[in-house]
Amino acid sequence: MSNVFIAADNIFSPIGTTTVENFSKLKQGISGVKLHNDASINNESFYASLFEQGKFAGDKTYTKFEQLLIASIADVLKNSGIEAVDKKTLLIISTTKGNISLLESETNYAALQKRIALPASAKLIAKHFGFVNQPLVVSNACISGIMAILTGARLIRSGQYENVVVAGADVISKFILSGFQSFQAISSEPCKPFDIDRTGITLGEAAATVVLTSNAKFAGDIKVLGGAVSNDANHISAPSRTGEELAQAINKTLTDADIAAEKIDFISAHGTATSYNDEMEAKALNLANLQAVPVNSLKGYYGHTLGAAGLVESIISIRSLKENLVLPTPGFKTIGVPTPVNVCTELLPGNFNYCLKTASGFGGCNAAMLFSK
Repeated sequence: MSNVFIAADNIFSPIGTTTVENFSKLKQGISGVKLHNDASINNESFYASLFEQGKFAGDKTYTKFEQLLIASIADVLKNSGIEAVDKKTLLIISTTKGNISLLESETNYAALQKRIALPASAKLIAKHFGFVNQPLVVSNACISGIMAILTGARLIRSGQYENVVVAGADVISKFILSGFQSFQAISSEPCKPFDIDRTGITLGEAAATVVLTSNAKFAGDIKVLGGAVSNDANHISAPSRTGEELAQAINKTLTDADIAAEKIDFISAHGTATSYNDEMEAKALNLANLQAVPVNSLKGYYGHTLGAAGLVESIISIRSLKENLVLPTPGFKTIGVPTPVNVCTELLPGNFNYCLKTASGFGGCNAAMLFSK
């Protein structure tokens, strides 16, 4: 079975247009989360990590969502040396909402229904870069990014492809913000993952891309060891109360990779700062015997970037492995989950070899992925 390596990666966010630029800002404690006054999204001010208004208004061929994907993919193709026209290369797009915001600004008619369909955007992106294989779309709530990486890795290991470009993006609109507000899940201040005073999530928008490869010519020094998904089968929007199902995904990931829990150096959690999510994650980490391992949440830097979150946070974790530096969790001060975990509060240097990334989402979906040097 082929090894799967990271050939290149990119984060295109409100705080930077490359991975290196993003990680540099995070090391300085710089966050993209700010107070916004944008009546097109909400009548009252709200905290989020957003691109500047009008930044993507010039190009009428592609939507803002598609422009984000193009910018991120262009960077990784330039830096990886992998060609989109190679028959051994596949494109996977990860998103939760895609172009759904067009329903707010355009007349709803048959052509629009086709335009907002996720495969329509994927085909446009593939055509833009010249990918010869039909692209895949992975849209499974907030685990979409990790699930897309896992799908790409499995396709490579099965021998179907040699390289897979995995890109994810989402943009924040009135529809999306109001949806989370209807759950009373939006925090009135920047989010505080795992903190006793957390009151909900902060949203964000970004794009991110990783290039997976089995070709030694393109391989970097980070390997995708494995991953797994599970489902709570519990509730359409609330997570499991026990954490058992996320723990199943974690344990299966470790078993498949043949790595013991005590070898994990740090964990990048989903950490949305909602009451139930953080409690569930903490329980899952305890069930997997990982409660003492340093854990962080990056939501205080980027907000919850939905379909891009798993990719953004995986890429930052990969950079942490490379630089032997784990980032703190913005907003966290006092542990606020009943089964405590070891939340990072400051920059943590060390000699790190294994990182576990977790995610959970609506519909009870869970995912875990393991990266190593």
